[in-house]
Amino acid sequence: MNNLKVKGLTMTILFQAESANYGESVGNVASLKKISRNKGEQYTYISRQAIRYNIAEQLGEPQAPVSAEGTGDKKVIQFSQEATITNYPEVDFFGYMKTEKGTGGKKRSAKVRLSNAISLETFKGDLDFLTNKGQADKIKSDMNIAQAEIHKSYYRYTIAADLDQIGSDQEYGIELENGERARRVKKLLDTVAMLYRDIRGRREDLKPLFVIGGVYDIKNPVFQNVVSIENNCINISQITGVMYDGIREHTFTGIVDGRFDNTNEVREVLKAATVPEFFTALKNEVDKYYAGN
Repeated sequence: MNNLKVKGLTMTILFQAESANYGESVGNVASLKKISRNKGEQYTYISRQAIRYNIAEQLGEPQAPVSAEGTGDKKVIQFSQEATITNYPEVDFFGYMKTEKGTGGKKRSAKVRLSNAISLETFKGDLDFLTNKGQADKIKSDMNIAQAEIHKSYYRYTIAADLDQIGSDQEYGIELENGERARRVKKLLDTVAMLYRDIRGRREDLKPLFVIGGVYDIKNPVFQNVVSIENNCINISQITGVMYDGIREHTFTGIVDGRFDNTNEVREVLKAATVPEFFTALKNEVDKYYAGN
């Protein structure tokens, strides 16, 4: 039985990327995924599903097998029945829903939850003009022409993990050893620290330029709505505004030197270290938590 104390790991990350998630094409124009705010300003985003895919792909662990269940057009691709948390951290972290004829099936909610990565700078409607001239010239043919929306911006997303529930699955009666739980969470942190995304012949770097978070007695994604940038400066007052008792003393911050215009102030007020030092500190907290239970 899982007797771990309730603990939540959360961190909010800023990174910079360009045109990293496309949706449906409109005519010959590839459209970026976007949301609108306020008076119609548009912000591009990278979906949580896309980030989840990249994390699972780069985790360096066996990928869980899937199968197509059902008949005809009603077949559903899902994790196979033998894909349990014992051998597959992917289903441990992100959960599963397995249908089974004649039963209610099996379900596990995600224990590592992600928000969409939303741009912090508005989309201005820029387009990239694309042709296949290099290939067309080889056979003296007319070019094919297409366009794609492009946007380079800072992006923000949040990860929230239920540390007490990772490695525990009541559906199958599985309880992993605390050492394995710690190993998996630290592997997840290492993956996020060097995350990237392959898209349209490019490899976009998603590793953090600024990150803040910690291991807490609550599971709220504390900094999800308060990390923002104005004039290339981290808005520090918004962050300190949610530093309740029990939050401040357990919070770590990492920043890339010189990337933001108020780096020195961030270091002074938020006691920010480097980004690698942030992840080292968080992994130490994970070790202490699992070793102490």
